[in-house]
Amino acid sequence: MEEPGQPRASGVAVRERGGGAAPGMPRPRAGGRCGCGLGAAPPRVCRDRERGRGLRSATGEAIDGGPRPRGCVLRGGEPRLGRPQLLCPFYPAGLRRWLSSRAPAPRICVVGSGPAGFYTAQHILKHHDLAQVDIYEKLPVPFGLVRFGVAPDHPEVKNVINTFTHTARSDRCAYYGNVTVGRDITVGELQQAYHAVVLSYGAEDNQVLGIPGENLSGVYSARAFVGWYNGLPENRDLKPDLSCETALILGHGNVALDIARILLSPLDFLRKTDITDCSLAALARSKVKRVWLAGRRGPLQVAFTIKELREMINLPGTQPVLNPADFTGLENAIKDASRPRKRLTELMIKTALEKPREKAAMAQAAIPRQWGLKFQRSPQEMLPTTDGTRVRGVRMALTRLEGLGDSAKAVPTGDMEELECGLVLSSIGYRSLPLDPAVPFDTQHGIIPNNLGRVTGVPGLYCSGWVKRGPVGVIITTMNDSFDTAQSVLEDLQGGVLDVSISREGFGAVGSILRSRGIRPVSFSDWEKIDAAEVARGKAAGKPREKIVDPQEMLQLIGH
Repeated sequence: MEEPGQPRASGVAVRERGGGAAPGMPRPRAGGRCGCGLGAAPPRVCRDRERGRGLRSATGEAIDGGPRPRGCVLRGGEPRLGRPQLLCPFYPAGLRRWLSSRAPAPRICVVGSGPAGFYTAQHILKHHDLAQVDIYEKLPVPFGLVRFGVAPDHPEVKNVINTFTHTARSDRCAYYGNVTVGRDITVGELQQAYHAVVLSYGAEDNQVLGIPGENLSGVYSARAFVGWYNGLPENRDLKPDLSCETALILGHGNVALDIARILLSPLDFLRKTDITDCSLAALARSKVKRVWLAGRRGPLQVAFTIKELREMINLPGTQPVLNPADFTGLENAIKDASRPRKRLTELMIKTALEKPREKAAMAQAAIPRQWGLKFQRSPQEMLPTTDGTRVRGVRMALTRLEGLGDSAKAVPTGDMEELECGLVLSSIGYRSLPLDPAVPFDTQHGIIPNNLGRVTGVPGLYCSGWVKRGPVGVIITTMNDSFDTAQSVLEDLQGGVLDVSISREGFGAVGSILRSRGIRPVSFSDWEKIDAAEVARGKAAGKPREKIVDPQEMLQLIGH
């Protein structure tokens, strides 16, 4: 709530809480689409989660006075609940400039340049005409998991980089790479330099199994393995041993399927991707021809999606091996399931039960590589070779399910089995780490405690993405989550929670601190030089790009 007589310290011009316009001011333009990014067309309004109190001006004056759902009512029709569009683009630019010119520009800092960071910055810049956003990244190169997490054979997913590039090139946005927040600069120092700080640094670690033998040679986390073939600098020296015939992946998510697909894909497929050259060379020498994916629960609880499953089923030169007994009676169990779950399960059932014709059976018998799903198995111990140096297999506890659907729990039956393998990849999830002692952190859940992105007990500090909600969901999940946090920032600007009447220096102050500590940031134009070099190297090899994996080489290339 605002204090009586307290001016709104914000450049947000109009917070739509219904239709109408200020007396003597032009009404919103009819026709076209709303600028909120949700694409609502007249006479609809943008959806939101709560009701407002009527349209208000930048100074807090009630314009239409009546309680209404918030939303950008463009033309006629009954208003529906809508995401608040602060500074609605359907008001003429002159009106918006007139209203917003009364307030100084808020300076906002985003820590992390992955999807969460860029989507947060994008939403703030789009819905606030004066806001200036600086994005800090510990690596010289931006884009986080889009660059280092998305599978190399999924280039269409990486197209979102074009949107992020557009944001970074805005004259109200700046990128500063090669800056490690928590080491080179503290969160407290950022708070002194900015009106708001948003932490969007993602999940920099992986969940551990906590079982004997987890540290044996031949056992790797999925995060490290994915980072290795995607060129994440910290994993460039991983050198996984691919000399065995059987690999076991623990987990039934999309990352697990990505890894299985990379291990079994024909080299000709991978050569056309941006997979790193050293990874491609190692995969060319790989002896792996059989990959099992094991999970604690059953077919109705798998976390991967139908697109990734279909890719595995149709992967040339490989044969899926699914046990028909695992799918007995599931046709009835999925009758009331959601459509995605139903289609996914039907595809698994079809693959498991389908019997190839004689000619196809002969062709399958000649296929050199196989993959399969193992259900209701929980790893208990990594089994070492006789010399105790590396993994030779995994002891698994058989489980039964208690409960139904996604809430079903795996309970050990007391029976055990051993699965022989020379390579184990643990794909049981990522986790975030604390960034700075000044930032509250829930170690049990691996998140920063927050309410709609507002960090608990620290005004002016926000979070978005995996560090806010945990490492779940796909890029569009992160987009919506980040938009919600950005909306909280905009609302706090609008409500005077963030006092922008006191100017902040932003990078002017931070840059001085970094120089005094010998830190030289990388700009977005610097990144574009690195990008051009990678693309040129890739072109010479017939690839989209050849990623530079050594940060020092990146810095030398741009003259740092």
